[in-house]
Amino acid sequence: MSKIAHYLQEHLSGEVMDSIDARKYFASDSSILFQPPAVVIYPRNENDVRKAIRFSWQLAERGRLIPIAARGLGSDISGSALTKGVLLVFPAHLNRILELDNKDDYVTVEPGINFGKLQQTLFTHAKFIPSYPANIDNSTVGGVISNSTLGEKAFKYGSITSAVKSMRVVLANGEVIIVKKLTKRELKKKLDLSTFEGEVYRGVNTLLEENKELISNTNLDVMFNASGYNLGEVKTAKTFDLTPLLVGSQSTLGIITEATLKTTPFNEDKTLLVASLADINALQGMVNEFLSMKLKPSLFEVINKSLVENVKNLNANYLKGIVDDSMREYMVFVEYDDAKSAKSIKRAAKIVRKYTDNVQIVKDANEQEKILKLRESSSVYIGQNEAGLKASPIIEDAGVNPYKLGDLIDGVNQIFNSVGLNKPAMWGHLGTGIMHFYPKLNLALVGDKQKAIKIMDEYYKLVISLGGSISSENSDGKLKSPYLEVQYGPEVYALLKKIKDVFDPYSMLAPGVKFGTSREDLKQMMKPEFALYQQFGHLPRS
Repeated sequence: MSKIAHYLQEHLSGEVMDSIDARKYFASDSSILFQPPAVVIYPRNENDVRKAIRFSWQLAERGRLIPIAARGLGSDISGSALTKGVLLVFPAHLNRILELDNKDDYVTVEPGINFGKLQQTLFTHAKFIPSYPANIDNSTVGGVISNSTLGEKAFKYGSITSAVKSMRVVLANGEVIIVKKLTKRELKKKLDLSTFEGEVYRGVNTLLEENKELISNTNLDVMFNASGYNLGEVKTAKTFDLTPLLVGSQSTLGIITEATLKTTPFNEDKTLLVASLADINALQGMVNEFLSMKLKPSLFEVINKSLVENVKNLNANYLKGIVDDSMREYMVFVEYDDAKSAKSIKRAAKIVRKYTDNVQIVKDANEQEKILKLRESSSVYIGQNEAGLKASPIIEDAGVNPYKLGDLIDGVNQIFNSVGLNKPAMWGHLGTGIMHFYPKLNLALVGDKQKAIKIMDEYYKLVISLGGSISSENSDGKLKSPYLEVQYGPEVYALLKKIKDVFDPYSMLAPGVKFGTSREDLKQMMKPEFALYQQFGHLPRS
């Protein structure tokens, strides 16, 4: 054991490891990147987290930087859970429900709790947290908050930010603070503190006051934006809340040790509409009409024919009896889960029938589950390996205004064609303008590494040209760090770095995430043997 690991184990109650096997395992998450940590810590309590971070701070004060980062279950595809320094792994111990209040509709949990297990507990109380990711059974609550992860219910229910009531956060110097919405009077007390917490509040408040006009110009033409830091929602006329900054910050500003989340009543009775549309014009026209509806569907998803054909080639029996050769270019899924589902689905069907005669309304729960295997078939596509070619998550989670989905899809088709790839398999969320495309590449080949960078360059250029966000469903990580300045321009990028400096003056918290990773760095960090090892215990999903 190294001197650092030995010292940390002496002062922590959780386990400290620096074995080759542990470091190799935690060198990968679900991204295409690879970076082994120096030390792995399984913190047993908040005090362990505080001591570990304080240790890194004290070394940084002496000019010796040992980075520190947090990790859940490793399902992130942006590389944010990778570090060359100390890695705090939360699911082993910090995984409890601390309080469940059905009267006021909230639950308080530790960050390492499995989101799927928490959801199952809430279901027994007729509650749920609708802001859950596709890979819910392979995600932690801390990971979802840190990544500002969206999912299939976001169009109706919003993002995880709206569900976060308060958090306990360990700052870069080891101080523990409670983050929640403050009144003007409460903010004044924070600004008067002589602690590092006071420095943070003063620094953030000053930057917001001095850059009001610049911040007002950062609003992107998207429903959700997790790129950079959410500066626009921190300060209002009456309140001040650091929560929007920390949600999606990927441990670059502080590390979450506890979160209190709002729960929502859960309704098991749902009605599903499934339709097949012939072309992109029909799809876009239908989407435009749904966007103007007052009552939003709880599910508004799409897959394309290329995905279905790929899945059939990989696993011929998976979709047997669910879809046949008559499927048109796009399959759309519309679900309502409210008391007015019957009326809502009739209105939805009226809209959809303007664009196709292939419409089916499904009320039986078992039949719904069977049909939704079509939407879930992306798991088969992204989990397979064909002669070294693997579906690679390199252009993920970007979002555009849903009115521009047709332009996004057409543009991606052209990008794939320009690098010699077949028409992409596609799936995603129509209401939030977030589509998923995983090009099949062999990252062991130099040519495919270069192709990956070219695809990313062109894809994010396209998204930005459409007024979109390079990070809508998950935050930036290391993978999209080279494109953050392109997204916002040099002035806003400099402001975002100043926010980071206020919280983390020694750049010890998750360095390389959001800032400091170049395109050349990405090439060096790409795994030659990319695989979703972190997800196969449940099911790779997107």
